[in-house]
Amino acid sequence: MKARLRLPPWKSLRKPRADAARDMKDVTMKNILKNFAAFGIAPLVALGLSMGGALAAEGANPAEPDHFPIHHPKQESWSFAGPFGTYDKEQLQRGLKVYKEVCSACHSMNLVAFRTLEGLGYSPEQVKALAAEYEVEDGPNADGEMFTRAALPTDHFPAPYPNANAAAAANNGAAPPDLSLIAKARSVERGFPQFIFDIFTQYAEGGPDYIHSLLTGFDEQPPAGMQIAEGTHYNPYFISAKALAMAKPLSDEQVTYEDGTPETVDQYARDVSAFLMWAAEPHLEDRKKTGFRVIVFLVLFAGLVYIAKRSIWSDVKH
Repeated sequence: MKARLRLPPWKSLRKPRADAARDMKDVTMKNILKNFAAFGIAPLVALGLSMGGALAAEGANPAEPDHFPIHHPKQESWSFAGPFGTYDKEQLQRGLKVYKEVCSACHSMNLVAFRTLEGLGYSPEQVKALAAEYEVEDGPNADGEMFTRAALPTDHFPAPYPNANAAAAANNGAAPPDLSLIAKARSVERGFPQFIFDIFTQYAEGGPDYIHSLLTGFDEQPPAGMQIAEGTHYNPYFISAKALAMAKPLSDEQVTYEDGTPETVDQYARDVSAFLMWAAEPHLEDRKKTGFRVIVFLVLFAGLVYIAKRSIWSDVKH
């Protein structure tokens, strides 16, 4: 019996026909078109629909804002601005007066002690008299009961409400925030390229700028068509919405100044903003003085290091 000769597999493969190659090419093109339709056209259609929806929504009520605050806070001139800025103690005392007669009716300053008011230029006797104008809860006494007494310089400013729920119930459901650190906690992003320049100008007054703009922004009227919820008040400088529960708190000649300073809303807002900046950072002047001394020391130290290096290595061949 003769052995049957078998060819290798690659020898037995027949050359593909031209029509088979053409069919394969057609299938490949169909797959490409199908994938393009799935992954290329679909996103474009979705993007077009989303843009169309956005334009339709904008066209429905173009007066509604899409970012907050609507207006950027105005940059004011402050005595404590810059690397060598200092507090104007007379302005701080006026700001304290505005807080006591207006703001303290709703806002607390739980982190500010009366004794720190000596930093505003008051004597210990004056601070003691200012503290005595308030009553604080103390106790328990010998009978185990709480009682009220006149505040001492060691006490903190008392809150106008016993708790947050009571504060919210008295203010249209929104509890007024504590103002102890508000000047450091509220600031609007400056954006590019302004924040780069702020590094060199040492701009750190975003909080007072925001507070001043907010307090003076209640007189502006909303654009036609903008819907303002009942019980809220339009303010284009509010950081998180187009309106807030707080009504306009200041009006001209509301607080009497004994030093002849103009009794206007702008001046009241400026003074209380400066006071709240002091409340948030009472050691600002010391910090700036210390920072300046450190910079001077580092410059002198760098010079001494350079001189020492020159004196030691100048005669050494490299």
